[in-house]
Amino acid sequence: MTGAAQMNSRNGRGRWLWALLLAVVVIWFGNLEYRKLIKPDEGRYAEIPREMVASGDWVTPRLNGLKYFEKPPLQYWATAVAYEAFGDHQWTSRLWDALTGFAGILLVWFTGARLFGREAGRYAALLLGSSLLYVLMGHINTLDMGVTFFLTLGIVGLLLGQQQGINKYTRRNWMWLAWAALALAVLSKGLMGLVLPGAALVIYSVLQRDFGLWKRMHLGTGLLVCLLLCAPWFYLVMKANPEFFQRFFIYEHYIRFTTKQLGRFHPWYYFVPILLAGALPWTVLMFDTMLRTWRASAHQYKSFNPERFLLVWAVFIYVFFSISGSKLPSYLLPMFPALALLTGRQLVIMAPRRLFWLIAPVLPLALLALGLAPSAAKLADTPLQVEMYGQYAHWLVAAAVVWLCGVLAGLVLLRRNNKPAALLALALSSLLAAQLGVSGHNTVARERSAYHIAEAIRPLVKPDEPFYSVKMYEQTLPFYLKRTFTLVAYQDEMAFGIMREPQRWIPDIAGFVKAWQAQPAALAIMPVYVYPQLKSEGLAMREIFRDEQFVVVSKP
Repeated sequence: MTGAAQMNSRNGRGRWLWALLLAVVVIWFGNLEYRKLIKPDEGRYAEIPREMVASGDWVTPRLNGLKYFEKPPLQYWATAVAYEAFGDHQWTSRLWDALTGFAGILLVWFTGARLFGREAGRYAALLLGSSLLYVLMGHINTLDMGVTFFLTLGIVGLLLGQQQGINKYTRRNWMWLAWAALALAVLSKGLMGLVLPGAALVIYSVLQRDFGLWKRMHLGTGLLVCLLLCAPWFYLVMKANPEFFQRFFIYEHYIRFTTKQLGRFHPWYYFVPILLAGALPWTVLMFDTMLRTWRASAHQYKSFNPERFLLVWAVFIYVFFSISGSKLPSYLLPMFPALALLTGRQLVIMAPRRLFWLIAPVLPLALLALGLAPSAAKLADTPLQVEMYGQYAHWLVAAAVVWLCGVLAGLVLLRRNNKPAALLALALSSLLAAQLGVSGHNTVARERSAYHIAEAIRPLVKPDEPFYSVKMYEQTLPFYLKRTFTLVAYQDEMAFGIMREPQRWIPDIAGFVKAWQAQPAALAIMPVYVYPQLKSEGLAMREIFRDEQFVVVSKP
């Protein structure tokens, strides 16, 4: 091939690569505004930044006007900045998760290419960007995707900073990046940003007998970088709120991990189905990689072994949260970038025939999904659910069809020994199918979102009139109405804030009746079962909204 032909070939591949990246960007970011916010997490993490912007206090997080010290503020700050720049919308409330999720894919691409070669980097990015759990959590407003990105960035700094043959200044810079990333992980979700990487490093050092690693980590200056980034907020928030230390460091870390107080306790095997489903369509491939990695990488590296560390990290994350007293599906998310890097490395040397048999088990799952999707309405318990689940079934069928087509295309391409095209077909179809499933969930959002309530009562809501939330707190309603509520006989996660500022709530119904009668105008929202109780007591109310769950009333 002549030089001109080679250049044209490279230019053609470059154009296809940019076109592919643009398509992924459109699929990844295209539905952020489409879906209504879902309680509790999406409502909570959209509302706290809104209150920051409204109050101008970016030091003390508040939920419904009450101090809320469950998590650090980095995502609140990022979302508040998005609100200031673009307005407080559904898409801006989810933007941080989507951005950090997409940045994580690019980071894995870059890291895989630096460590294992360009082909491995591309494969790792394809795998991560199409793994079911990773896609879902990149489009739901929680704190887990942000902390996963910074933990991964910290690990990347370590991996690249420990490569053989780099000079001391390059190693120092990578390690400083790692320490800075861990500081941002701490500001994202607390001390786990340091505890998890530190524990994984200790385990790796013992298993690998690589204790010289600690001498190359720039511990002194690295800790200084970490403190310079994360300590100022902790100082300011403790200065403004002396009660912060006990609540955040003792309750939110030690008690959450060691007890069942938060109602998130599940048996040790809780994460087994989550990992199996969350790694789709690459589940069998990733497990095969984990089984082979330790032995296969035994003699490839003279000092630091990145493959073994990534394996230790993935296994440690799973075990750590399995023994925790608090479990949620998203806690496994930090495993996935490491698994994607390891699997991308394995794919480079894997024969198409072997890959075919590792992907083949996905085919019956895709067929099962297509067979079950039309029956979604059978899970309904109420007439409204029958209607909503029936609508959702159309989206699920579309997702299953897309996924099935991608699996079939991938298997056919593997039989033709076209591994890159097979992986691309399976990855893109899995990403698109997951996004169709996420978008379709909007059809059942009425049960877990208050958007329709806000739309119905917004003309009657005045900023200067009291609005009571009786025996409940609908997490998404404050964001849609752009205001807070006075809680009545309800505390839940706001109990700590109420304890610190008890004047901001009403502890019982008798107090509510007194406050209601004293107001010239007021609104209240309550569960449907509470309304007849208050009506039987002769409380003057005019019903202005009702659905299957809630009643909203005003003073007549």
